[in-house]
Amino acid sequence: MPYFDAASAAPLHPVARQALLAALDEGWADPARLYREGRRARLLLDAAREAAAEAVGCRPDELVFTSSGTTAVHAGIAGALSGRRRVGRHLAHSAVEHSSVLHAAAAHEADGGSVTEVPVDRSGAVDPAVYGGALRADTALACLQSANHEVGTEQPVAEVGALCAEAGVPLLVDAAQSLGWGPAPAGWSLLTASAHKWGGPAGVGLLAVRKGVRFAPRGPAGERESGRAPGFENLPAIVAAAASLRAVRAEAAAETVRLRALVDRVRSVVAERVPDVEVVGDPERRLPHLVTFSCLYVDGETLLHELDRREFSVSSGSSCTSSTLTPSHVLRAMGVLSEGNIRVSLPPGTAGAEVDRFLEVLPGVVAEVRERLGAPAAPLSPPRSPAPAASLVVDALGRRCPIPVIELAKVIGEVPVGATVTVLADDEAARLDIPAWCEMRGQEYVGEEPADRGSAYVVRRLG
Repeated sequence: MPYFDAASAAPLHPVARQALLAALDEGWADPARLYREGRRARLLLDAAREAAAEAVGCRPDELVFTSSGTTAVHAGIAGALSGRRRVGRHLAHSAVEHSSVLHAAAAHEADGGSVTEVPVDRSGAVDPAVYGGALRADTALACLQSANHEVGTEQPVAEVGALCAEAGVPLLVDAAQSLGWGPAPAGWSLLTASAHKWGGPAGVGLLAVRKGVRFAPRGPAGERESGRAPGFENLPAIVAAAASLRAVRAEAAAETVRLRALVDRVRSVVAERVPDVEVVGDPERRLPHLVTFSCLYVDGETLLHELDRREFSVSSGSSCTSSTLTPSHVLRAMGVLSEGNIRVSLPPGTAGAEVDRFLEVLPGVVAEVRERLGAPAAPLSPPRSPAPAASLVVDALGRRCPIPVIELAKVIGEVPVGATVTVLADDEAARLDIPAWCEMRGQEYVGEEPADRGSAYVVRRLG
């Protein structure tokens, strides 16, 4: 069964499996003890730290292992904010950071700190000048991911890092998605990563803090990992994580070329074979293995289930596939279509034949879901009456996207050019998907107006 969700968790690398089994036999003892078994465990831990530090591009004594990538992010943000509290309590981050950063920012704000969310463009990238403008005299920390986990867009970390250095602000870079593919970008002061993103075992994160960065760990201090990650080290998993990171980096150059070609094929073929699709993310500055696209008039949850029935494992940022009933914060920040969103992230070793079969199956699945939902087959439905209405109101309250958009598409042809259709909807995704539909269909999105329930979205027919 083709597994196309490596951005969530990559399959365990064979080197990780070998190292894990070996370390279970040799690395079970306490590396803080001086007897033979403890010394053996300490040697394994030191070797793993050196290997990871080499891959990150830092000194071994600047890197600690944590229990997860999320723990590394939370510890890094909390420690940097605490260490620089005399400077101020302002935190800056991009609008498309991983949820671990957003949750840490929300906790900081609830504790009395201030937060600035830097917007991104339609490709998902920040403008370095805009990010630099968000830095203030009281900024204690800035956060910027190296590459986005949902759309693959690479961020201008080096440029933002230079602006942060000029302002005297440390930059925390979440490199979880990119570290397995190449060196960390220049400009970081703190760096985090997660082993299961590159084929290591789950439950291992990295936190690197450059010498000279003021850092004060929050919470009760521990004796291990420089006091920055309390608790007994999961040494077998750490050894496997470091070994697999070295292995995937050795394979990265060849796999980057091969998988980028497969993703380029997905980007082009999906746009050719699937009508009304938006391929999102930067087409050039992106991770080599990841592509995201959104299909108009499609229920993302149904689409994922149908692809799973055909033995394809993919993920989605559509609101109908989440428990929050809101679209992905990444897609929302980019202002792109969220309905029918599919993320394909290929693990190393993915066969071209698997991608080809996916591209053969996908158009039929999308068409089947659209037909089931009653989506219009043509861009504009013909008028159902001889005299077009001056304006129309579509009541889609209580109905989840893509239904409000489908109902809009069905009636837009019934009003004359220049007239409006008002869609009443209480699904949060409508706020994103109706403007995106207007852009795809060449209609004018007039705006959102308050309503007794939900919101009223006004669209003017242009042609």
